Amino acid sequence: MRMTNKTWAAGLISLALSTVPAAAQDVTADTVVATVGGKDITLGHMIVARNALPPQYQQLEAQVLFQGVLDQLVQQTALAQSLGDEVTTATKLSIDNQTSGLLAGEALGKAIQAAVTEEAVQAAYDARFADAEPETEFRAAHILVETEDEAKALKQELDGGADFAALAREKSTGPSGPNGGDLGWFGKGMMVPEFEAAVIALEPGQISEPVQTQFGWHVVKLDETRLAEAPTLDEVRQELVAEIEGATIDAVVTEVMESAEVVRPEVEIDPASINNLDLVAE
Repeated sequence: MRMTNKTWAAGLISLALSTVPAAAQDVTADTVVATVGGKDITLGHMIVARNALPPQYQQLEAQVLFQGVLDQLVQQTALAQSLGDEVTTATKLSIDNQTSGLLAGEALGKAIQAAVTEEAVQAAYDARFADAEPETEFRAAHILVETEDEAKALKQELDGGADFAALAREKSTGPSGPNGGDLGWFGKGMMVPEFEAAVIALEPGQISEPVQTQFGWHVVKLDETRLAEAPTLDEVRQELVAEIEGATIDAVVTEVMESAEVVRPEVEIDPASINNLDLVAE
């Protein structure tokens, strides 16, 4: 039986007026809080169950949570025991998958915890930014149209003194049109190559000849440039942590798989059999 959020909610609400034992005592994760059919339920079981609750329930008072989680564990243990030996193959296999998944997650979690240190983050920052030269950033605007003839006509109007922003609002088919074509600040590699090349070739205040990209035809105006300083460590901390975590996961998986004994029997299996739920229904 799959326990749902509604089941949890019903258990918690119905027991909201209950109270925990009055006498507090020193406890450990192994402290038994109930025994159902000879099976002990411990405080550790309760802590793990509480931590897995949906966020809205985790905000409840500890008194309500304690009694609700305890009763929920008692109920589900009794229900589990009521099955006896009548457990489907699918459920047994799901337990196997969930167990290996949890253990795999713990193995990776320990490796990540050991790898993501302040020293490692600082080293990653230094490797990327310590010797980095300031990069040029550009602020530009563009008018995007469908054809080269339209772009050429716009260039003639602009050369004749037409206002770039006004033309962009009137003619541009791009999302920046309502903002006068303003694209804000961007660095190298952030625009498609043809567009970037046109921007780099301009001096501030200049307007390009029509430029074709995969999006259509552009007339580009470079407003200004600036040198971007390297970001602070805190500004890129999450990015660096994610990189360290990713590299750690790759390294751990590679190391484990190199030492794992994996046997793949040479049997012919129709890939479509993965959809056959009848095989695990009994």
